[in-house]
Amino acid sequence: MKKEKQMTVPPGTDASFDLPRDWKSLPWKDLQQQVRRLQVRIAKAIKDGNRRKASTWQWLLTHSRAAKLLAVRRVTTSQGAKTPGVDNIIWRTDKQKLRAADNLKRHGYKPQPLRRTYIPKKNGKLRPLSIPTMHDRAMQALHALALTPVAETLAAPNSYGLREGRSCADALQHVFLVLARKCSPQWASPKKSSSANSTP
Repeated sequence: MKKEKQMTVPPGTDASFDLPRDWKSLPWKDLQQQVRRLQVRIAKAIKDGNRRKASTWQWLLTHSRAAKLLAVRRVTTSQGAKTPGVDNIIWRTDKQKLRAADNLKRHGYKPQPLRRTYIPKKNGKLRPLSIPTMHDRAMQALHALALTPVAETLAAPNSYGLREGRSCADALQHVFLVLARKCSPQWASPKKSSSANSTP
């Protein structure tokens, strides 16, 4: 099965070969394009109803060096990049980041416990926060690259919550466009539940 999946890889979709071993010299734009090509194939397979093919493309994406490097880059450039988990490990150097990408393997992977900390709120109370390790965050980022095309393909066209590239401003703009028509209702009310009285 693994051999069959490797044979189906189109040329240029895997960045595992001929990459410089220097973090700063990596061709990030090319890596993003290679991952994007695989994501497009995943979305197309889902749209066509071919879940098996989509699963194959997802396997290829999560095992590609391009996706692993991008996952580590996302973790090390995020707001919490300097916050360690229970292992107290932070990827600071270029060597650590490259090694981290090489270690993103699903076989034998077991997530570590979350580190619990408390952040003060404006009202004086404390908000609990659970922090994963850098490795667990990178694994999440890696598999999110394979799951996002599926979620975006199957999601409702007018849903905006927790969608990549969408915001509250987009939702407000859509509401404005819908209600700005001449034929639009003057008032909006919440949808009645099935148990409620259906009499107008």
